[in-house]
Amino acid sequence: MFYNSTTQQLNNSTTQQLNNSTTQQLNNKMPNLSYWEQNSFIGRPDLLVIGSGIVGLTAALEYRCRFPQVNILVLERSPIAAGGSTRNAGFACFGSISEILADLENHDEQTVIDLIKSRWEGLDRLRKLVGDQNMAYQDTGNYELFRDRDDDLFQKCQAAIPRLNELMETATGQRQVFKEVSQSISRLGLGQTRELIWNKAEGMIHTGRMMHTLLSLARKADIHVLNGVTVTDLSTQNNQVSVVLDNGWEIEASRVIVATNGFAQQILPDIAVKPARNLVLVTQPITGLKIKGAFHCDSGYYYFRNIDNRILLGGGRHLDPKGEETDQFGENQLIKKALIEFLETVILPEQPLKIDRWWSGILGVGTQKKPIIEKHHDRLVVAVRMGGMGVAIGSSVGVAAVDKLILDTPD
Repeated sequence: MFYNSTTQQLNNSTTQQLNNSTTQQLNNKMPNLSYWEQNSFIGRPDLLVIGSGIVGLTAALEYRCRFPQVNILVLERSPIAAGGSTRNAGFACFGSISEILADLENHDEQTVIDLIKSRWEGLDRLRKLVGDQNMAYQDTGNYELFRDRDDDLFQKCQAAIPRLNELMETATGQRQVFKEVSQSISRLGLGQTRELIWNKAEGMIHTGRMMHTLLSLARKADIHVLNGVTVTDLSTQNNQVSVVLDNGWEIEASRVIVATNGFAQQILPDIAVKPARNLVLVTQPITGLKIKGAFHCDSGYYYFRNIDNRILLGGGRHLDPKGEETDQFGENQLIKKALIEFLETVILPEQPLKIDRWWSGILGVGTQKKPIIEKHHDRLVVAVRMGGMGVAIGSSVGVAAVDKLILDTPD
């Protein structure tokens, strides 16, 4: 009796494990859409957008404006668009003075003017689409700070101010954009800072409010956004694109835009964009915080700002570029230590502070500054490689992707 009882328990246990395993597999894979899912949530999208960041949502909204009656579906791998659109620092910027100088060393002047103009016009497009109030836009300007060890770089930047002001006026219409304001160092309470150059034409936004508004606009435009699904494969045949998801679904769409930026190689391995992880922190509220506005240092590789009486600081990717060439979220301890040191010695020297949270975001970068907006098929366009300028150019890239998609595309 004891043997039989034990055997029965083992059999029941094994059966239960098998049942649990089978149930788990069924939960992970649902290859057959129900009638309701197919009819009310999926259909056969006229446009399917992969990625619900700035580029993807702008593309979907632009397509809706041109084609009011069609079915538009957006797929997002994360609960919230978690590449760069919701994980950036909220800078409405087009490039610090040292970044623009570096661009002039590697590109002809007209190319640099075109780059700045595209960023300037992209910011204007985003502001008109979302509304300044809806993303808490602040016309604060932007400072670039130079420490003692940056003296050679500062001398180059200072000498270039007249030339760059002319270039900026050509690109943006704004006069006297750059100005040395080193007298503001003590007012801002900065440590280890020798010089400051101010850029009057940049500003700050509230990233969360911006993305919340874009999602609200998409819902009002009857654009369906599905979260928590990952695209594993794309194939094109005749007049359709087949999109395979990790849950086993296969969706057929008339047209597709891939707007996954730093994650693009997961779907299209040969695309010329590399992931680049950036680490960011935000402090707990600080009483009497002197820092007001947005700041760059080390040619834009460090960046910080005030938000809700806190300091938000990110960057440091240049300290370990190979280590940060990854599409995996996480913390690089070398960079984490450097950010803490920068926070304690440069931004808030000798002030008590506590860090509230850390996070990382994934950028899409490459050997060229220009984004990739390319057709990979008559019905498939890729719009990626924002180069860390997604806030500035994302909305323009989304519109350009729609232009590219419908140009000479069969009905």
